Amino acid sequence: MKKHVLSALVTGAAMLLNMTASVSVPVSAAEPDAYHDDWLHVENGVVVDRNGNEVWMTGCNWFGYSVGSQIFDGVWSRNMHDMLNEIADHGFNLLRVPMSTQILLQWKNQEPDPIIKLNEWKNPELTLEGTVGGTPMYSFDIWNKAVEWCRENGIKIMMDIHCATTNAAGHNYPLWYDDNYSTDDWLEALSWFADYYKDDDTVIAIDLKNEPHGKADEGNFAKWDGSTDENNWRYAAERGAAAVLEKNPNLLIMVEGIETYPKFEDGADWTYPTIDYARYPYSYYHGAWWGGNFRGAREFPVNLGKYQSQLVYSPHDYGPEVYKQEWFYLNDDSKTFTRQTLLDDYWYDSWAYLVEENISPLLMGEWGGWVDDEHDTTGENRHWLQELRDYMIDKRIHHTFWCFNENSSDTGGLVYDNFEKWDEVKYEFIKPALWQDADGKFISLDHTIPVGKNGISLSEYYGSSGSDTKPTETQPTESETEVLTSSASTEETESTEEEMLYGDVDENETVNILDVITLNKNLLGKESLSDRQKKIADVDKSGEPDSNDSLMLLKYIVGIIKNFTS
Repeated sequence: MKKHVLSALVTGAAMLLNMTASVSVPVSAAEPDAYHDDWLHVENGVVVDRNGNEVWMTGCNWFGYSVGSQIFDGVWSRNMHDMLNEIADHGFNLLRVPMSTQILLQWKNQEPDPIIKLNEWKNPELTLEGTVGGTPMYSFDIWNKAVEWCRENGIKIMMDIHCATTNAAGHNYPLWYDDNYSTDDWLEALSWFADYYKDDDTVIAIDLKNEPHGKADEGNFAKWDGSTDENNWRYAAERGAAAVLEKNPNLLIMVEGIETYPKFEDGADWTYPTIDYARYPYSYYHGAWWGGNFRGAREFPVNLGKYQSQLVYSPHDYGPEVYKQEWFYLNDDSKTFTRQTLLDDYWYDSWAYLVEENISPLLMGEWGGWVDDEHDTTGENRHWLQELRDYMIDKRIHHTFWCFNENSSDTGGLVYDNFEKWDEVKYEFIKPALWQDADGKFISLDHTIPVGKNGISLSEYYGSSGSDTKPTETQPTESETEVLTSSASTEETESTEEEMLYGDVDENETVNILDVITLNKNLLGKESLSDRQKKIADVDKSGEPDSNDSLMLLKYIVGIIKNFTS
């Protein structure tokens, strides 16, 4: 891993030496080996970056590829690049993209597009000729333009297998396989996608399957137990994760829950019908939203072996406007649900215990709904959204809001009027749950590139005094290596010799990427350094700060060298 990091840093150093006053680095100019800096993993129940710094993935969904458009929905009326820019500028640092097994295998096998819903006049850069009204590119080439533009915007991507067969209603089918595509096809698609993007950390996660669900008396259904039955989602998830991690062991693996779980305490099992009609409305199962039931994970947790640090559980949760579930109602009609009643009646035993008991981090893969008076006439949906939003903030639950699209019939989207306008009321409702520093700057998951024009990079955040999570603004962590402090200055001072933190060029008491930037600006003549700063920057003790000092600083920051005498 360090070999890849060093390669990335060497390239980064070359780019920094050619930078202007801007901190942003043009990653598209880098070699593919430079895209290995931003992989994430789990430590002690939280998702962290390569340096052990906690991150918060706060994104949104944008569908289209799984429904037959062969592209993001809305590109039939607007410029795709513009919309990705807007998503970044609004502070969403992760994009969950629903796909299908079918479209991934189509791309793998280079099969032709059945149809592509592209407005060539609004998207000339997505045509073969690069001109207004030109011939649309192949859908996979268009997708890779989206990956490129996400990278430039500091947006990371989570690919989601939403359904087996491409279909607008494909999510209604309960399993990861169907009559057209088998479990082996699903594994093949996952493996190919992971392998294709293994050298690009723009794609940081894969959601193995959207909303496994179903009930025993409906025929096809997903269960969760210790068996190797084909419909056992836990077993399938372990196989899917293995197919992915064999190709790229750095990807986060998102595993959703199922829908129902038998009331074993009452003697029920997976063969029981849903309802005991003799005791109607008694059910033999604990119900949940599709993909939201993790009761089975207590006894049968997903086991990724040596890659366990890549596992994140990913429930979905919705409000009463999608469906009026029993946990939204109390026996006393004069009262309404609260965070505590939601925890007691549904959240805790279904999924919240995983984060409450520090078993696993969670990413709420879908949550959303209406906030306007026309759709939410009682205000119940806004109430639920606020309860879930605030709970996710308090528990640092990662999330991807459903959705950017306006054409989600039961939730609406972040935009409306043919994707032209943002729903500012809804956005302001969501905004507090987006990762921001104390100054309201959105925080990227990329160490170098800010998220949009209103954001900062991960390195800027952990090198600044605006951190609201870990006290990394005071001292580097142990994993960032022990700091070599100069015993004394060789020059005379007024009374005693000064103690200096070598490498701390900007003198903020921390050695990080901002010191490299400060030094390189000086080398380019764009920023002056005091005599003391020049001495601090001269980590190789050559007498003057130069590009070798910049490279040594980069090696030191990621722990390749432990001190500046190595």
